Amino acid sequence: MAGVGGSGGGGGGDTEMGGWTGLLHSSTKLLEQAAPTPHFPPLQRNLDQLEALSTKLKAKTIRAEAPSQSLSATRLLAREGINAEQLARDLKSFELKTTFEDVFPSEATSVEEYLQQLHEVAIVSSIQEAQKDNLRSFNNYMMQVLEDDWQKEKRDFLQSLSRLSTLPKRNTNISTSGLARPALMPPSTSSPHASSGLPSAGVMPIPNKTIIENKSSVYAGVVRDLNEARGRSLPFNPATAFRAAYESLSVDAVGTKSVTMQKMWHLIQALVGEGLTHRNVSRKMSLVIGARRHLEWGHEKYILETINSHPALAALGGSVGNLQKIRAFMRVRLRDQGVLDFDATDLRRQPPVDTTWQQIYFCLRTGYYDEARQVAQSSRAAHNFAPLLADWISTNGAVSQDTALAASEECDKMLRMGDRPGRPGYDRKKLLLYAIICGCRRQIDRLLKDLPTLFNTIEDFLWFKLSALREHNNASSSSVLNEGLVPYTLDDLQSYLNKFEPSYYTKSGKDPLIYPYVLFLSIQLLPAILYLSKEIGEDGYHVDAVHISIALADHGVLPDGVGSGQKIGVMDACAEAASIIRQYGSIYLRSGNIDLALEYYAQAAAAMGGGEVSWIGQGNADQQRQRSLMLKQLLTEILLRDGGIQLLLGPSGMGEEGELKKYMMDWRSRQQFLLEAAHRCQEAGLYDKAVEIHKRVGDFAMALQIINKCLSDAVCAMARNMLDGESRATALIHSGNEIMETARYSSETSVQDKDLISEQQTVLRQLEAILHIYRLARAGQTVDALRETIRLPFLHLDPQSPNVTVDIFRNLSPHVQACIPDLLKVALNCIDNVRDTDGTLRAVKSKIANLVANNMSRNWPQDLYQKVAQCI
Repeated sequence: MAGVGGSGGGGGGDTEMGGWTGLLHSSTKLLEQAAPTPHFPPLQRNLDQLEALSTKLKAKTIRAEAPSQSLSATRLLAREGINAEQLARDLKSFELKTTFEDVFPSEATSVEEYLQQLHEVAIVSSIQEAQKDNLRSFNNYMMQVLEDDWQKEKRDFLQSLSRLSTLPKRNTNISTSGLARPALMPPSTSSPHASSGLPSAGVMPIPNKTIIENKSSVYAGVVRDLNEARGRSLPFNPATAFRAAYESLSVDAVGTKSVTMQKMWHLIQALVGEGLTHRNVSRKMSLVIGARRHLEWGHEKYILETINSHPALAALGGSVGNLQKIRAFMRVRLRDQGVLDFDATDLRRQPPVDTTWQQIYFCLRTGYYDEARQVAQSSRAAHNFAPLLADWISTNGAVSQDTALAASEECDKMLRMGDRPGRPGYDRKKLLLYAIICGCRRQIDRLLKDLPTLFNTIEDFLWFKLSALREHNNASSSSVLNEGLVPYTLDDLQSYLNKFEPSYYTKSGKDPLIYPYVLFLSIQLLPAILYLSKEIGEDGYHVDAVHISIALADHGVLPDGVGSGQKIGVMDACAEAASIIRQYGSIYLRSGNIDLALEYYAQAAAAMGGGEVSWIGQGNADQQRQRSLMLKQLLTEILLRDGGIQLLLGPSGMGEEGELKKYMMDWRSRQQFLLEAAHRCQEAGLYDKAVEIHKRVGDFAMALQIINKCLSDAVCAMARNMLDGESRATALIHSGNEIMETARYSSETSVQDKDLISEQQTVLRQLEAILHIYRLARAGQTVDALRETIRLPFLHLDPQSPNVTVDIFRNLSPHVQACIPDLLKVALNCIDNVRDTDGTLRAVKSKIANLVANNMSRNWPQDLYQKVAQCI
């Protein structure tokens, strides 16, 4: 029993599980077999589902058994109108986040600790802000550096492209300028355009080319015309011609820029005053007047455009007078001010607006001086102003001291009255007009200070300043200063304008021509040209700068346009312009277009000499000397190029049939220049050109001397077994024979020249004899070579002659002397290869040894000494 009980206790668990499993199985079967009864509904759930439902029921029972405190809290919240379930949902969605606010335990913190904490917080905040600022600044700096690098790369790339595009392409089928052009300047009797300076009809823009190429093409035609006119002493207006050439390109037909190159050329034309003369005015003030006239021309265009834009308001009708145009413009300009006085019909009604001062101002601003004087004389309000205005117009602004003093007193009177409320705006024009008449620096500065918004555009501002300018005269400076009428000068205007950076005028490069435009208007000609010459881009402003330099230099105004604060002299301004022109001409020279290079080089030299006056010799001595030096240097540079002699000197002569006669009209000056050029060619090793130039000049002896020098080198090279020695020697002998033949029939050869030619002819024949000996020796004809050597009269090697010490080098040419050592070595080699049957060769050896011994001081080659020692 015990054993059975023990085994049953060990397997009781299995038995129990097996019983439950069996019971569950039996129950399942019974459930399936049981038929549904009407007392109990059919059971649709299995045991697993029942278990899950029982678990859920138990959970509800547990929630129902919640503590009474929780139920009480829910009822309390409901009584107060608080939804407990909503509050629970809000709590679940509530999220705690970290903030940067420091919480101070104020009840446990002292003042010192609190301040210390604030200090630390402030320091940390400052560091954080500084880090952010540094990061922002660094990013901005890197972006700026990147932008600058990009701009530099782009500028360099465009510059390289512009250099390529400005190189003129040679075409052998047409003229070197790229255009087939007729004669540029016919005789003045049949040329109606000779004085206008208009380009010839052949100068037209070439299609399918860049702007730079087209500019270079049409400008080059004008330069040719200019040089042709100056060389023949015909009148020519270069600025007018350059402007017409540029307008033929139609580059500025469409554009949004306020200043175009076409407008710039009109300004240049007005500055130099082509077609106009200003009497009793210095050259600098003539430039000022020209700039003012250009601004007046621009304002006239603006008035006409305004009238055409508002024809109904302008009511110009059929009137074409200048005063009627001004009044039509004022109807548009002052349309909001009521009835104007010149349109009033019934004066008993509302009084019209008095426009006297406005009419005078706009007439002057547009260049209608006669109409301005007419308005002033016919108006009661401007009755006292009329004589002052007449004085200003008749003297081109250089009014008398009494006129300036009266205008200044009137300015003081108006400024003391002040700008009272309700005062008409045109009174400002009255103050402005009196300030122009007086030309006093104090009044002008005070006017601009009290009325800073008086001018709407920079053109109006500059016109006012240019109209008020005075030329400071030292003779009357003391009396003027005593009266307090310190004049407003050009230096004052230039100093004021130069306070602003170029980017201020060009709007950071959006309108690049405004800055040089302002410089030209303020008579800062050289700075404007230098600025334009650095603007290398697809618009080709650097090409325009070169030709603006030519136009201004031709009129000789560059020394007066140096600008304020520039530390350069008169000749330095001319040298700067000449350098720009020369550099541009060298582009053509490097590309092989020596024709155009010559044209620009001539203009560079003329710019150095003062322009047009240098062509006719009216410049001062220093200018003439500078022009002559530069012209010789540049012409020599062209002369040394391939085709340079043919271009400058023509097919024959000293330039009578070439281009040189245009620039050097005097025969002696041409001869002197060519001799100097030939000497320079000789120093540079260009012996062919030196010989040709000497032949053209008629210096046949010097040409033969150069031939002999080259022949001597060729003979020495042949002695050293160089391959090209014999061919060169043959060509040189042929050239020498041609020169002697030409000299024989030349009528200009004097007796002295014939003697010199005869001497060089002797040297040529001696070298030719030595060359013949070398040829015989090289051909193996040693006996004939030795015989010819003994026959040379200048060596004295005849064995039958007595042994007398003779200085053979005393009358011997250096070119022949250079061949003696090699000739003696050839003779000794020939002796070694010939049998001496009668002692003749031993005598020749003895004479050669004596010759070498007597000339030990000449430091001949060492191998010659060794050869002589072996033969003794």
